[in-house]
Amino acid sequence: MTTSVSSALKTTPTSSLITLAAGCFWGVEKVFRRYFGNQGIIDIKVGYANGVPTVGNVNYEKVCSGSTDFVESIQISYEPSQVTLEKLLDTFFRMHDPTTVNAQGPDVGTQYRSAIMTHDEKAQKIAWDVKEKMQTEWYPNHKIVTIIEPIKIWYDAEEYHQEYLKKNPGGYECPSHFLRTKPKV
Repeated sequence: MTTSVSSALKTTPTSSLITLAAGCFWGVEKVFRRYFGNQGIIDIKVGYANGVPTVGNVNYEKVCSGSTDFVESIQISYEPSQVTLEKLLDTFFRMHDPTTVNAQGPDVGTQYRSAIMTHDEKAQKIAWDVKEKMQTEWYPNHKIVTIIEPIKIWYDAEEYHQEYLKKNPGGYECPSHFLRTKPKV
């Protein structure tokens, strides 16, 4: 049975969800924990999203093979009264290069594409609005290629991937994962 939400993700009665892909999920998770860990994030899980529905037993090796079309992603449970989706997406667009197709830094493949996977129509509209704003203000000379679509399928990544860089402080970090302070020219 497939699901669109991590069964391990902590939520509250008032929390909202968003699923984001911006390259290697280790670095994406680290950035969001660093900037929002005490500011509205309830929980984050890393996993694989929106690939070929008939692929079974999705795991890291299969996803890295490039044959599944699953994307390395993070699923965030957040408290909208403490942090807005707009703020999360502003950080998303500035913490990676959303103008590169199927790549972030040295990481290349469909599993590294830039994507926002929404859990409801309201989030879908916000995602398109923020993308348009970021295109104009931050990437005026470079087309944002971020895919915006509803979340369809989610598989939790293996346990050793969860909070990987916290457990392995010297582990690999994609050099494209940092919070940009000025527009790409």
